Amino acid sequence: MNRLPICYCFILLCLVTSHLSGQGQSTDKGDRITGPNFATRSPILARHGMVATSHPLATQIALDILKQGGTAVDAAIAANAALGVIEPNNGGIGGDLFAIVWSAKDRKLYGLNASGRSPKGLTYDALKKVLGNQPLLPLYGPLSVSVPGAVDGWFQLHQRFGKLPMRNLLAPGIQYAREGVPVPQVIAYSWQVAARRLAANETIINEFGNFRKTFLIDGKAPEQGQVFRNPDLAATYEKLAKGGRDVFYKGDIADAIDRYARKAGLYLRKADLAAHQSSWITPISVNYRGYDVHELPPNGQGISVLQMLNIVEGFDLKSMGHNSADYLHLLVEAKKLAFEDRARHYADPDFSKASIDWLLTKEYATKRRQLIDLKKASERLDAGEPALRTGDTVYLTVADDQGNMVSLIQSNMLEFGSGMVPDGLGFVFHNRGTSFSMQLNHANVYAPGKRPFNTIIPGFVTKNGEPFLSFGVMGGAMQPQGHLQVLCNIIDFGMNVQEAGDAARFSHSGSSEPTGTQMTDGGRLALESGISTEVRAALEARGHHLAPTDFFGGYQAIQWDAVNRVYWGATEMRKDGQAAGY
Repeated sequence: MNRLPICYCFILLCLVTSHLSGQGQSTDKGDRITGPNFATRSPILARHGMVATSHPLATQIALDILKQGGTAVDAAIAANAALGVIEPNNGGIGGDLFAIVWSAKDRKLYGLNASGRSPKGLTYDALKKVLGNQPLLPLYGPLSVSVPGAVDGWFQLHQRFGKLPMRNLLAPGIQYAREGVPVPQVIAYSWQVAARRLAANETIINEFGNFRKTFLIDGKAPEQGQVFRNPDLAATYEKLAKGGRDVFYKGDIADAIDRYARKAGLYLRKADLAAHQSSWITPISVNYRGYDVHELPPNGQGISVLQMLNIVEGFDLKSMGHNSADYLHLLVEAKKLAFEDRARHYADPDFSKASIDWLLTKEYATKRRQLIDLKKASERLDAGEPALRTGDTVYLTVADDQGNMVSLIQSNMLEFGSGMVPDGLGFVFHNRGTSFSMQLNHANVYAPGKRPFNTIIPGFVTKNGEPFLSFGVMGGAMQPQGHLQVLCNIIDFGMNVQEAGDAARFSHSGSSEPTGTQMTDGGRLALESGISTEVRAALEARGHHLAPTDFFGGYQAIQWDAVNRVYWGATEMRKDGQAAGY
């Protein structure tokens, strides 16, 4: 599978700006007059509201909603809807959604799991027969599609925390879909790569004509600066604005989905859509050096972030030095340990009998920590005993004048998901259903009406009962690794919210997966160019297998300064995004 290779040049971390000509790696990067030179810009500061998304136009839409008196959730829905038009490769209403909301009125966090379930009419035995000798579900096409949960997620969030009418929130997306919008640099590149990958798998996808009609221009993916239009999606949004969530799950849109599914070989039916409902859930958390870090429980992978934090808390990371060989080795080994549990135990709690509470205990972290050899990379590990594939996603965060904050993530899974576009609706079905295991007695084994393992995770941090950080890092299995690195950058190394995202990252792949694959060789470790050749050599000497490149995620964040009552916003330099406030 092709993934977005991003090789921006960083320079080594430093506390003051210096001219580094002739020192270390050659770079065309300019010098900042204050702060570390690896940072791309200063954090964005504002008092009344803040937005950070992966597209500047989505950020401006959310700001407009805030200025019209909308809540943080209103603004987040409007931005997410717009992203389905202007960044359709990574998100849209054919996918799932998760959110963590800080309610200033209630002084508490709420979690929403708006992920969909497998078709009830497809049994394990029937699926096994269709797959034949294939051990895994296909990445694309009819068998990869589960119920899209995003639309219900919007309306659940809006009902509980919204203020402006839904038609106001969808209006900007409708306008852009009809008028067209220029495609920015990173999205254009990603779109082109995805279109080639999907075209190469056309026989698996089964029905690919609608994708070409909807997402290609004269048979080609749009280039940077080219204007893309999606009138079908504009019409779909107009139906949602008028008829609400039921038009998608029980009405005209559900009928259109059912007709297409029967024609194109999907097992999804209108009854599956009608039965869908999001779940309000309680976020789970651990305390890391005085900060309460909150994630959502499975079927997502957020718990792995908390497990990794518990493991590395037993070490003095600051004394190791940021992005030193010792530091990176430790974080990678902690990731490997957490991902073994992720592969074995993370699944839809409605189907999995095993309790995961024990995974978050400090006692368990102590036992797992003892498995780390500080001088040697592990090649094979086992999950703890209680008795994925990279994905592409949109993450955004919004804070309003009342102190409400929302951390929201939404995804097609892979770019353009299954590659299948229902007739006349303007969106692509995600391929989240491919994340099931076909191994009997596995927690994540396929079953009808079951939620598959899901990679998309919003993050949130509180301190002393106050909101501190709303953040996320897009990108499949990179997400927990990104959360870990960002949090260590802020908490252990004192970086500001922008620096924490700009600092060079690692990405480890090849761990055991919830689909049933096993790590046997230690996996592969990719490092961004800001990590020195000396550190690379030291990691190789410890047995890490270095990969030439990988996808290092996409970060957005809002930090709350409770003393000065100021929002600090940051956005991802590896994407096209923008943070802005007022």
